[in-house]
Amino acid sequence: MTQIDAAQERRQRWLSVLAQASAEQVATLWQRLGPAPAYSVLRQPEIGLVMVQGRISGSGASFAAGEMTVTRAAVRLTTGQLGIGYVGGRHPRQAEIVAALDAMGQMPEWQRRIEDQVVAPLAADADARRRRRASKAAATKVDFFTVAREAGT
Repeated sequence: MTQIDAAQERRQRWLSVLAQASAEQVATLWQRLGPAPAYSVLRQPEIGLVMVQGRISGSGASFAAGEMTVTRAAVRLTTGQLGIGYVGGRHPRQAEIVAALDAMGQMPEWQRRIEDQVVAPLAADADARRRRRASKAAATKVDFFTVAREAGT
């Protein structure tokens, strides 16, 4: 894997984790991060809709499952890095923070801090939520079995 591929993979992971976190969690961790570099907003946070697609049986033909509300924003640091933020729902501040973190994550001096203080805690929280849901689902699982009857009974 090249250095560019690794950077792109990290950026995609970060944006996914940040987009799936709650607006409150992102805002709290943003405050704890300390003073951020100055940036200008290129695209004010906008709320819109995207079409969500599904697949029949997970791998078959795609179909339009419905619409989802999203908020997007774009910022530019004074040092030139561009950042984008897309989040589900109506969360303008979260979209702007995600965009700022995306731009800051392109600067080597911010990468470790953002990973350790923002992304890792959010990813750990998301993983814990997934495990709790799986545990609850497993507790309600019902195993059905069939007893074969012999002919003539």
